[in-house]
Amino acid sequence: MKLKHTAVWVAFTAATVLAASACSAETTKKAAEAAGDAQGLIKAALTRATDRTQNLGSADVRMTTDLGNGSRPVTMDGTYSWGHGFAFDAEMDTKAAQMGQLHAAPKTRTIFVDGAYYYDIDPQPSGPLKGKEWMKIDASAIFGEKGAQALGGSSGAGSPAASMRGLKYASNVDDLGKETVDGQLTHHYKAVIDRAHMGRFKEAYGNQDNLFNSMTGGGDSITMEVWVNDKDLPVRLTEEFGKATVTMDFEKFGATAAVKAPPAAQTGDLTDAVKAQQQKRQQG
Repeated sequence: MKLKHTAVWVAFTAATVLAASACSAETTKKAAEAAGDAQGLIKAALTRATDRTQNLGSADVRMTTDLGNGSRPVTMDGTYSWGHGFAFDAEMDTKAAQMGQLHAAPKTRTIFVDGAYYYDIDPQPSGPLKGKEWMKIDASAIFGEKGAQALGGSSGAGSPAASMRGLKYASNVDDLGKETVDGQLTHHYKAVIDRAHMGRFKEAYGNQDNLFNSMTGGGDSITMEVWVNDKDLPVRLTEEFGKATVTMDFEKFGATAAVKAPPAAQTGDLTDAVKAQQQKRQQG
């Protein structure tokens, strides 16, 4: 089995956590604006939405990732959890993710839990995926050991809640007024987070500058837009960083199914093969 498209398989799933990791500033930082200040009022509203999102711990989310490289955007639709570390269980378009050589069905189930990606595949005739129903790639193959530890930790780094936390540290936030999104009346906010406040964005990549730059297009800021409903919950969140754009539409919060890893006996591990491929690309 060839690994020709491995970088593509993991690139967009990496992007789904990349934007959130980018905004994960140190938790000791405080929003300092006074309540009577215009920016303070806006950030107070976003803080309420952030805290409520964090406390609910999970949501059904439709997430679309456009890497901005001419490839077809990939949509992942499913459960995202951050109550006890970041995890998700979602379905994606097989063709858009270029998973066709491993999975014939139009949708491919993808799981991220305990710091590893799992892809539902058709059993292969030979190699490490022979007779297996799942392909595993540890996050360390993409983000390095430090980045993988951050994403798999209890802080929920990489989750939609982490993205919301990042809004508090924007250098400036604009109030764009009321809009109807997904049938709900919302308040629309736009924020720009500069490199000085991008927290663990580059840290998640360790010294892998080539991977970092290829994912971000060398961008030095993140533009975020969020639409918040009258329950102080996000209805839609978009993030633009470098060439990539991630859009999250939230359908339901809390009371979602727990995310679990597939049985080990049904899983083939390609982590070492992907690490070797990444190293070869960097050297070449």
